Order: sequence, then C-alpha cells, then structure tokens
Amino acid sequence: MVLTTTNSIEGHTIQDYLGIVTGINVSVPKASFTFNMVKYSQSYENKVGEAKEEAFQKLKGHAINLKANAVVGIRIDVETNPTSGLIIVSITGTAVKII
Repeated sequence: MVLTTTNSIEGHTIQDYLGIVTGINVSVPKASFTFNMVKYSQSYENKVGEAKEEAFQKLKGHAINLKANAVVGIRIDVETNPTSGLIIVSITGTAVKII
C-alpha cells in the first residue's frame, strides 16, 4: 500500500479513483504524575505518535476494503487538549488503484 500526501505517485499511473477514506483515532492517555517536563513531553509525544499510527492503520483498512493499492492526497489533522489530555487524529485521503 502506497500512502502519500501528493496527488500522484512518480512512476505510476492512477487507473481508478475509488473514494475518500478516513482514519480517525481518539485517545485519552492515562494520567502521568511527574514533575519532570522532559519526561511528560516525551510521553505525550509518544502518545500522539501512537494515535497517529492507529489512525493510519484504519485509513489503510478502509482503502483495502475498496480494493485500493494506494492512497493519495493525504491530509493529517492532530488536535490536542492539554487540559483533558485528549488526542484526536484524523487522516483523510483518496483511495486509488495504481499501475
């Protein structure tokens, strides 16, 4: 599966556009009681990375269901709420068949 933010894939031709696909992940990291801001920020960064990876897996799953072998024009939106710790990742792209 080829995933790209561009609208084309060098060396390939888009044979068919199959539809828009989205992967969304909402995560609430467990509370971390630390007074070390470096550890806190590293932990939060890891949680954002995990949420993003899960959203990508969902995006790929939806594309595979459409019989796509690539997703082009990917856009990533990450929203965080420092008060609640809520992390929302939304990834959207166009599922295509490339040759």
